[in-house]
Amino acid sequence: MTPELVTNALKNVKYPGYSRDIVSFGLVKDVVANQGAVSVVVQLTGGTQEVAQDIKGQAEAAIRALPGVQHVHVNVLLPATAPGAAPVQKSPWQGQNKMPGIKRVVAVASGKGGVGKSTVSVNLACALTQLGAKVGLLDCDIYGPSIPLMMGINRKPTVSESEKLVPPSNHGVKLMSMGFLIDDESPVIWRGPMIMKTIQQFISDVEWGDLDYLLVDLPPGTGDAQLSLCQTVPLDGGVIITTPQEASLGVVRKGVAMFEKVNVPILGIVENMSYFTTPNGDRVEIFGHGGGRAEAERKKVAFLGEVPIFTEIRIGGDKGVPIVVGDPKSAPAQAFMAVAQAVRKVLS
Repeated sequence: MTPELVTNALKNVKYPGYSRDIVSFGLVKDVVANQGAVSVVVQLTGGTQEVAQDIKGQAEAAIRALPGVQHVHVNVLLPATAPGAAPVQKSPWQGQNKMPGIKRVVAVASGKGGVGKSTVSVNLACALTQLGAKVGLLDCDIYGPSIPLMMGINRKPTVSESEKLVPPSNHGVKLMSMGFLIDDESPVIWRGPMIMKTIQQFISDVEWGDLDYLLVDLPPGTGDAQLSLCQTVPLDGGVIITTPQEASLGVVRKGVAMFEKVNVPILGIVENMSYFTTPNGDRVEIFGHGGGRAEAERKKVAFLGEVPIFTEIRIGGDKGVPIVVGDPKSAPAQAFMAVAQAVRKVLS
């Protein structure tokens, strides 16, 4: 009998009302196993006395099922302040020190490609910086990294004395991307485990320093990158990017469902490419309009804003100078600033 065997058994103990186990949530704080006697300490960050008793019962049953176990003691601790007062629906990881020096970790995601997720990510990062925050941006699109181009930086990260990568920065934002580590025309032909390991290293082996926000630009879909991130670091929330038409919204719903299954709060939805204004002032709704707001109302999450189609946004991304930096007083820049302010408000 070893602590490792006990910990593996506790992976079968689900937090009540959630699909994840207490080990992946980081709630198991101490495991001792010695000559058939097992002692476990579980520290909750929310919940009620009923939740604690449920977890205690599950944990004791899981441990007793192991061969050779004779005595079991499971101590489930509620928060010191107002035990039992926190709602059961509160995320079990909320309030934990997730990553040293980083206050908020926010994923920027979309159900499908081509909705401008990376464009929103870089402008949101720069907008938060202009609002006075310390911001990092992690590009988790291993197969098609675009953050280096959009942020106008292509130098490789340096290595610190502690043998960690030091992220380069531009426009006041610290950056890390697979694009810094490979040639521009070299394809990444990896299977899932390689992607998972790389994302874990981008989280744990990078000297991010003190940040108010670490934005994570996810690849489209609900695959290995998204699951690896959720399993590696507790996220404070996800921002969903969509375009107005139903073809995009239908896939967005899958992205929302993915975050719900891994217990990541949805901070809100951004409608990109909302409409286009012609030179003579006519408004053209190329992809329809209002789908993002309607979906936010349907899912009962915040609508963080709409970003119209502006040629200046595309030009800024191609030149490596996001519009928020290149022309901060322009209409497209102000649209991103409004989104940044909405995200900051939801998080606070």
